[in-house]
Amino acid sequence: MALVCNLCRIELAGVSVTRGGQEVLRDVSMHIHCGQLTVLIGQNGAGKTTLIRALLGEIPHGGTIRHVDGHGHNVPHLRTGYVPQHLQFDRDLPLTVADFMAGALSRRPVWTGVGKKTREVIREALAQAEAGELIDRPLGRCSGGEVQRVLLALALQPSPDLLLLDEPVSGVDQNGLRMFLDTVDRLRRTRHMAILLVSHDLRLVRAYADHVVLLDRTVLSQGAPDYVFDSEEFRQTFGSLDAGEAE
Repeated sequence: MALVCNLCRIELAGVSVTRGGQEVLRDVSMHIHCGQLTVLIGQNGAGKTTLIRALLGEIPHGGTIRHVDGHGHNVPHLRTGYVPQHLQFDRDLPLTVADFMAGALSRRPVWTGVGKKTREVIREALAQAEAGELIDRPLGRCSGGEVQRVLLALALQPSPDLLLLDEPVSGVDQNGLRMFLDTVDRLRRTRHMAILLVSHDLRLVRAYADHVVLLDRTVLSQGAPDYVFDSEEFRQTFGSLDAGEAE
């Protein structure tokens, strides 16, 4: 039976991906609602990053991905923000956070300096990610959690309809993880954007998520956190909550 709701959303219907003759995703159907945090969980190799890449338009897929309003009508020009798992860069580069963001936000070469208008945009973006104090810090001196908040600030420019977070705090300590997720939770409440987070930290998923999707090439279970975590599909995938966290 088709999913029916009256919320604006990113709607996936029968999304499939085949690569090298192998089916990586099969008939994935789900909604990512505006104003909610949807969390994608599953074992390694379940297809989570592949689904993110399909949403980013980086790989071809079958099925449909639509941005629709509460009446089911198409909304054109889906704006997508993306925070990857890691940022690979030379930590010895004499590059400040402002320099790094200016290079991404404008066509102006970094070595010409950061213009006044661009700096103000950067300042506002960092404030939204609760990272305003980092603007003049060398990027190489930022902790892992701080770099991810800088990437989050970049992903918010311009304000996206869909924010994709692909294990954005993998390897970050618990304080950094909670700070990042608190920021994401505030964005969910105040910016009314659709947010899809890939995470292996199942306890925090249960604490923060509005909607959970358990994936293993196809959707095994989806719904409220308690519903998914108490499902037979979850037990067959992870065994238990503690076993799942050990992955």
